[in-house]
Amino acid sequence: MDLLLEKPLNSLSKEVVFTITGSKSESNRLLILKALYPELEIVNLSNSDDTVHMQEALQSQQSNVDIGHAGTAMRFLTAYYASKEGQVSITGSQRMQQRPIAVLVDALRSIGAKIEYVNEEGYPPLQINGGHIVGTTVKLDASVSSQYITALMLIAPSLDKGLKIELIGKLTSRPYIEMTYRHFY
Repeated sequence: MDLLLEKPLNSLSKEVVFTITGSKSESNRLLILKALYPELEIVNLSNSDDTVHMQEALQSQQSNVDIGHAGTAMRFLTAYYASKEGQVSITGSQRMQQRPIAVLVDALRSIGAKIEYVNEEGYPPLQINGGHIVGTTVKLDASVSSQYITALMLIAPSLDKGLKIELIGKLTSRPYIEMTYRHFY
């Protein structure tokens, strides 16, 4: 995106153009979509830490992935790795290992994903044996973090039979869910 800034008319200056990076939220969604659909082209990615960690993880050929403090990357990559063939361990900073992920892991397990907690139940790091998703319907409390719902939405089109996501209760993060939906439909 280009942003044009001008000084007031009464001052002597020339035009200045700044290029700013894209949205972290959109960039991370698009990176997962690009990993699933390599023909997609992305421009103007965010240079946020989350986005940098997401890019590095998706480009890595390693079986151990460290996403630092990147919470969005942890959630989106958990679903992504669960949907793809192969084994990967995903971890993060000490703080990341204190952030709950059980809601997403339980949802993925309910449709066949093989995910184990390496240390403490409900928290990263995770050991993921991907490619076992066979279920076609998952149920989630609509008031959970939109990142859990989004993680499932991002992988849904790549699954053989798709995925029906049933949200129970009142949706609290509608703008982020709609942002993800716009990328697909």
